Amino acid sequence: MQRAKKKYMEFKALNIAEFLHGTIEGDENVSVNNVSKIEDGKPGTLAFLSNPKYERYIYETEASIVLVSNEFKPEQTVKATLIRVEDPYQAFASLLDLYEQGKQLKSGIEQPSFIDSSANLGENVYFGAFAYLGQNSSLGNNVNIYPQTFIGSGVIIGDNTTIYAGAKIYDGSVIGNNCIIHAGAVIGSDGFGFAPKPDGSYKKIPQVGNVILEDDVEVGANTTIDCSTMGSTIIRKGAKLDNLIQIAHNCEIGENTVIAALTGIAGSTKIGRNCMFGGHIGVAGHLTIGDNVKVGAMSGVSNNIKSGKTVLGVPAMDHEQALKSFVVFRRLPEMRDQLIDLQKEVTELKLNKQ
Repeated sequence: MQRAKKKYMEFKALNIAEFLHGTIEGDENVSVNNVSKIEDGKPGTLAFLSNPKYERYIYETEASIVLVSNEFKPEQTVKATLIRVEDPYQAFASLLDLYEQGKQLKSGIEQPSFIDSSANLGENVYFGAFAYLGQNSSLGNNVNIYPQTFIGSGVIIGDNTTIYAGAKIYDGSVIGNNCIIHAGAVIGSDGFGFAPKPDGSYKKIPQVGNVILEDDVEVGANTTIDCSTMGSTIIRKGAKLDNLIQIAHNCEIGENTVIAALTGIAGSTKIGRNCMFGGHIGVAGHLTIGDNVKVGAMSGVSNNIKSGKTVLGVPAMDHEQALKSFVVFRRLPEMRDQLIDLQKEVTELKLNKQ
């Protein structure tokens, strides 16, 4: 069975160049109705070349239009029509954004669904079937709530926010404007707080705080953000969280910080602005990580990190030191054999002296 392909609206090169303020090289009337990777481009599609290591594909791609940078200088003949722009990747993203805006949006209240009589709905709200909105909660204008979403009591959701199917928003959560919460995400679940008792069992510590997502935050599918024990767990403006991330109680994620999948942030850790975290990172609790920090994938962060640092490894260390350590690590089997040989030589020298 063939897979269905996502279809885009049809545009001519001339229209695309005008929208992007780009320059055309080739047929300005050629049209496209879909997008493709440059390495497997097909007729009628648009691709882009941003990374120089993919340049070889532009000479053989079947894509009808390719976005390239103003500085690109082809070394061979290119069959496709080129549109030169300042930043091909950003231009491509702008085109996809234009397509998304052009799609017909859902609207209205689907049934069956439940909206408490005390809840407040803004204008142009879409509320999907089997979704739930609790007491004294508020939805802003142009909010989209997809089916089977749970929104508890006292929740505030700002304008132009979209919450996809199956997300769970616990009581008291505050979500800003222009946010996106993907399917299966959980916002406001209990923090992991348990006090040990003399008999070896644990007493649950009530988690009475909430979660605040500021404007322009995106939360990936099946990501969980725990509420604070007291006060708020805060995701600052413009932060982007990938799928399958755990943010524990009382954490704070700074503005425009991006975190890739399978990362876990333990309780009460504060992460600064404009940080970049790779996938599968573990961060211990009660740490302070400065602004503009980069953490390599599969690192283990157990100490505070100053602003501007790049770290990786387990435990995470300065990236230059880590790279040197990795070189030594790869040589350990060889060094072990050398050590064994050296021990034999020392033993023989001792025996000869006797």
